[in-house]
Amino acid sequence: MGEQVTRVGIVGTGVISGTYLDHLAKLPGVEVVAVADLDLTRAQAVATDSIRALSPDELYTADDVDIVINLTIPAAHAAVHQAALNAGKHVYGEKPLAMDRAEADPLLKYAAANNLRIGCAPDTVLGTGTQTARAVIDRGDIGVPHAATAFMVTPGHELWHPAPEFYYQPGGGPVLDMGPYYVTSLVTLLGPVRRVTARAGQSKQERMIHTGPRAGTVFPVEVPTHVTGVLEHESGALTTVLMSFDVWAGRLPRIEVHGTDGSLSVPDPNGFDGTVELVTAAQREWTEVPTAGGYAGAGRGVGVADMARALRNGEPHRANGELAYHVLDVLESFIDSAVQDQPLDVASTVTRPAAVPLGASPDTA
Repeated sequence: MGEQVTRVGIVGTGVISGTYLDHLAKLPGVEVVAVADLDLTRAQAVATDSIRALSPDELYTADDVDIVINLTIPAAHAAVHQAALNAGKHVYGEKPLAMDRAEADPLLKYAAANNLRIGCAPDTVLGTGTQTARAVIDRGDIGVPHAATAFMVTPGHELWHPAPEFYYQPGGGPVLDMGPYYVTSLVTLLGPVRRVTARAGQSKQERMIHTGPRAGTVFPVEVPTHVTGVLEHESGALTTVLMSFDVWAGRLPRIEVHGTDGSLSVPDPNGFDGTVELVTAAQREWTEVPTAGGYAGAGRGVGVADMARALRNGEPHRANGELAYHVLDVLESFIDSAVQDQPLDVASTVTRPAAVPLGASPDTA
């Protein structure tokens, strides 16, 4: 099966599309054959001799596209997913799966009823960083996990992004923007979440763009920008969370997991690799853990290649819609908990995807 190729088309040729195109070109088992954008000139700008530029509608119905990759803004995710599904295509999208659970739930139901698949970023958890940490936990090196911490702090995307408004509109904010990386990693490591408690704040009512042709433009902030609280996993483990666009600098570790027999330092879940470190009851100094799992050298789009292989082989894919929905459910419940000032149960659950074995290739394992 390794020599077979699944053909993909990309809808949305904004900033992130360049990264996808670069990495997909290096991945086995997938080939980008078309790109599309509402602004055809943007699609034409990234088209090549082997990648043609189309309108979105043309791409959805193209006979040589098996998977549609949705790289549009969050507000358009659900509509683009549905349009591709309606055309009989499998879909893989950037996070979040949709703006909220009400948008996301019909997508999963439609896909299931029509034997179609949904995949969703982040696929960073398939790299050697999170997968090595998972291997350490699964083999019992820290005993029974009972607690974790997850911290993501930044002063705000307006300092570097030329059009940052969508980060501060519904569907954005630190929880829905960066939260998917962290919660997907936490679910991969510790399993699904059953209950959340949160508090939220907002330091500024307006922000100013600092770079690009619109530098100096002031825009409103419409969502909480500092959210903190606790995730209670079905296993009983408690994760303390802080996600903020209101912090100028921090030295807190990205993720740590603590068990009955040791503690684990997990690298940035926004990356595919990174150093995993371990302390145990017997070895009280932080020690680097040798790579123990994950797709080596992975980049954005490895989840697409994993999904393509799974489709060809009739296997479950790892960066799947059910996982993305549970993550969205957790994140939305987290925000709701802060707004309502009370703990909230998370209605959904999910099975942890299969671990990525050491030395695996996305077209074979």
